[in-house]
Amino acid sequence: MENRLTVSSSPHIRGRETISDTMLDVVLALMPAAFASVYFFGQRALAVILVSVVSCVGFEALYELIARKKVTIKDYSAVVTGMLMAYTLPVTIPYPMIIIGAFVAIVITKQLFGGLGQNFMNPALIGRAFLLAAFPVHMTTWALDRVNVFGAADAITGATPLSTEYTGTMPSAFEAFFGQMKDGGAIGGCLGETCAAALLLGGIYLLARRVINLRIPLAYIVTVAVMSYIPGKNPALQGHPLLAVLSGGVMLGAIFMATDYATSPTTRWGQLIYGVGCGAVTSVIRLFGGYPEGVTYAILLMNVLTPLLDRWTRPRVFGEVKNK
Repeated sequence: MENRLTVSSSPHIRGRETISDTMLDVVLALMPAAFASVYFFGQRALAVILVSVVSCVGFEALYELIARKKVTIKDYSAVVTGMLMAYTLPVTIPYPMIIIGAFVAIVITKQLFGGLGQNFMNPALIGRAFLLAAFPVHMTTWALDRVNVFGAADAITGATPLSTEYTGTMPSAFEAFFGQMKDGGAIGGCLGETCAAALLLGGIYLLARRVINLRIPLAYIVTVAVMSYIPGKNPALQGHPLLAVLSGGVMLGAIFMATDYATSPTTRWGQLIYGVGCGAVTSVIRLFGGYPEGVTYAILLMNVLTPLLDRWTRPRVFGEVKNK
């Protein structure tokens, strides 16, 4: 009897998890940070998140309809992009700017490069980087109290602890971990970066669900902690590794941004080098750059290097012989 073998490309063993399952896990992991942002910044934080998510989902559906492609909004990837981009924005940002950022993130960064898995940079961070370049004043205005949905202009604003012009009392590591000063005021910053406890809770969930592993986040965080001992432009942070890690967007970037499947390495050594690189570039920008925070540009730079890291750290195949 003739045996017929069907030859197909890998993978030959498939798991039961789908893209929707993975993205839904990320959405659930991001929820504690959403609750924290609403608690610290009020109703407008929820409005910013909703506008960002609806805009990202809408642009993805609209582009795929125009391009006559299969509509993929049910995989929750656009929801994740919308939530992550919202977490990198200040609560006082005008709504039209959020819509512009969503267009850049979804249409230009994701869809024009082929859709989910084909983008070589993190869409949410590209959206933030574009808004920061186009609207620097609005992107660097931080609220220090709760903001009404329509009363953003009346909010009390100030600098973040990472800024050299910061004149307030530096928060302790305990205050930075929970996102609130002893006097009850919020710590200035973007929606998703002020409460490290909420981000850590989400990270533990992703680890338990095996959506991410520890290599990239741990390498990122340890590098930032070690480099905090280097003298820089903000002496208040020097020699305070916990404060350096818990301030700004390090926890958000290390847990949710740098671990993006499409833009991070797949090999073990590649992931470690990638995490160290993200931490090193973040610290260099913080210590010596003209901008107080370097998480966005650090991750985007390492996104570009991801294909090279995968190539350089690719394990040798058993029995492989190099070409002479």
